[in-house]
Amino acid sequence: MQKIILYIHGFNSSPLSIKAEQTRQYLCKHFPQVHFYCPQLASNPKEAINQLEHIIQSYQTNTSWYLMGSSLGGYFASYLSEKYNYPSVLINPAIKPFELLKDYLGEQVNPYTGEVYQVTRDHMIELKAIEPKSPSFDMQKKNNYLVMVQTDDEVLNYQQAVEKYQHCRLVIEQGGDHSFVDFEQHLPTIADFFQLNRF
Repeated sequence: MQKIILYIHGFNSSPLSIKAEQTRQYLCKHFPQVHFYCPQLASNPKEAINQLEHIIQSYQTNTSWYLMGSSLGGYFASYLSEKYNYPSVLINPAIKPFELLKDYLGEQVNPYTGEVYQVTRDHMIELKAIEPKSPSFDMQKKNNYLVMVQTDDEVLNYQQAVEKYQHCRLVIEQGGDHSFVDFEQHLPTIADFFQLNRF
């Protein structure tokens, strides 16, 4: 059985983000048998979801998927987790990006790739259309989540994530910021949640 961790980066980010690179290096050192995949996502939400689903569906059936998502990537990971029943780690996840990203309408430049693109109102509609439900009433689904937040996140209100995932496994750290300070120290916890030592 092939094991793949699909890391989903956030808004205006890339596979070269610090957390993605730290995860890649940690897995390479400690769990080389686990495949790590972090694609560069399309800037259009609908295209990004289609891209992620195509990746999942293109692999043979003897594949176990494990999702990690940061910020907007956490929103996408939650959607995929609900649809496919995959375990997910959400890091400072966006809960209502269709409201938050209204402040970013217009031209954007991805600082990693240099891509110039437009954030539109249609993107907000696309994000709202895939809003995942709270997993609180489904025993199996609520056990699929490890949600990690820091209280001084300057971009997102961490309490939204705590409320939505209150019945799931939560890591709430005082301080920090949206990047999730000292993220690499939590990689053993993530490996334990995914039960990587059993592979």
